[in-house]
Amino acid sequence: MGTLYLVRHGQASFGADDYDQLSDMGRRQSVQLGRYWAERGMAFDAIITGTLRRHEQTWAGIAEGAGFGHKPLAWPGLNEYDSEAVIRAIHPHPLQKPRNAQEAPELYRHHFRLLRDGLTQWMAGTVSPQGMPAYTEFVHGVTSALDHVRANHHGHNVLLVSSGGPISTAVGHVLGLSPEATIELNLRIRNSAVTEFQFNPKRHTLLSYNTLPHLERVDFKDWVTYA
Repeated sequence: MGTLYLVRHGQASFGADDYDQLSDMGRRQSVQLGRYWAERGMAFDAIITGTLRRHEQTWAGIAEGAGFGHKPLAWPGLNEYDSEAVIRAIHPHPLQKPRNAQEAPELYRHHFRLLRDGLTQWMAGTVSPQGMPAYTEFVHGVTSALDHVRANHHGHNVLLVSSGGPISTAVGHVLGLSPEATIELNLRIRNSAVTEFQFNPKRHTLLSYNTLPHLERVDFKDWVTYA
């Protein structure tokens, strides 16, 4: 048996002009995860990442914290869906930006209500967000990475760094969940969270989901983020 560790990227730059880069907090989360693993003697036989900057930066932080020197395998099928395109597919008008701190929570909730609705319609095939693959193609990009791990790394520890969408899709695939249940998993996954699969050449089995063992100390209580 082998173990596959799936890590969501550290906190990105939600609300900024360029979301696809880690915030200072996201980098600290990633480095701390690497330190946590180094303290426990964790080693990986292979690393696979999506090709987005936040994936690469998260792996760089983990490698820095742990002293790892691996060269990762880049897997485009592990890239996140385009949340802005998903929302535009059902709400073509620009979303309002908060004018003050009081408006921010409600606008944040509105954003994720639209995202949930858009994801539901994309998964059902009723909308086709611009520039995005069909949902079946997105799922194949994720499951092909799982197939690669089973075929090539039996008995190994493998690290996969990706985003909430692909990781929840992987969990949904392994557990046979409905698209609606997969969306709920997606919208609750935390930054730098660790999900574990045990695997053999035939199948993956879920061991844990959305855990933050590296942030359990009380001095890290403000490091838990979702965006």
